Amino acid sequence: MKETLVDYFVSLITIDSESKNEKAVALKIAEDLRLLGAEVKFDNVHEQTGGNIGNLYGYFPGDIDKKPVLFCAHMDTVVPGNGIKPQIKQDRIVTDGTTILGSDDKSGIAEIIWAIKEMKDSAEEHAPIEVLFTISEEIGLLGAKLVDLAQIKSEFGYALDSHEIGDVVTGAPSQNSMKFTIHGKESHAGAAPEFGVSAIQIAAEAISKMKLGRIDEETTCNIGIISGGTATNIIPKEVVLEAEARSHDSVKLQEVTENMKSILEDTVAMYKLGNFQASLKTEIEKEYPAFVLDVDEPCIQIAKRATENIGLPF
Repeated sequence: MKETLVDYFVSLITIDSESKNEKAVALKIAEDLRLLGAEVKFDNVHEQTGGNIGNLYGYFPGDIDKKPVLFCAHMDTVVPGNGIKPQIKQDRIVTDGTTILGSDDKSGIAEIIWAIKEMKDSAEEHAPIEVLFTISEEIGLLGAKLVDLAQIKSEFGYALDSHEIGDVVTGAPSQNSMKFTIHGKESHAGAAPEFGVSAIQIAAEAISKMKLGRIDEETTCNIGIISGGTATNIIPKEVVLEAEARSHDSVKLQEVTENMKSILEDTVAMYKLGNFQASLKTEIEKEYPAFVLDVDEPCIQIAKRATENIGLPF
């Protein structure tokens, strides 16, 4: 392993690991865990996600009679995350500007492994420790959703995936992912535009009626991807909209989702041409449910004491 935490973090971010391509960094982390004395195993959930390696589990036996504690982070990064060239400038680690840095979430991985290393080096007694490093978090928590909970004995744990030192996140919203496919009618845009029904026009009109972005303090929604059309001289027959909505309130989430869907349905229904009727295909998937923890939960109080012990604000 490296000499310092900074060196170790830099060694991780220089390994390519965009979602579904975590194998190289996973094998590196697994070897580091073994060097520290962990039992290591992988699952095979990548066979369901289309990736090249599964989630990584590590187990450190404790030397005091306490229940185990779990520490978790994810191994994948967003795009563009290949060929990262880190630079240390004053008190910050940055990229050369052509890629992301990859600190989400390799900073979490580095923190977990380095803390365990320092405990081992100091021979400090500790409870059993379990670590879980998941795959494909950035594209829908794919690895986390498929974790085999039978492999985890801890009753609580910490996911190191935040961005403010000392902050503990105690709740998160539900998310719905949506895919709307609008079907229009193709025709030549120069010779016979009157015989076509533009799926792009339908989409544009529907989107203009939607309230997007910050809905209220608990709720957001966004259309992030629009794809369709084949050429400028062809009335487009199909457009695909990919969207999401999030809320801490399940009722609000349902309302926002249904509002987007109904606006599209009503707009599509207005587009007819002779015997042709434009149509809509809707796919909605609930990605994960909301949760909230009471601040008096033991896991939060332990985190509070830990931050106070090292002089950090909580």
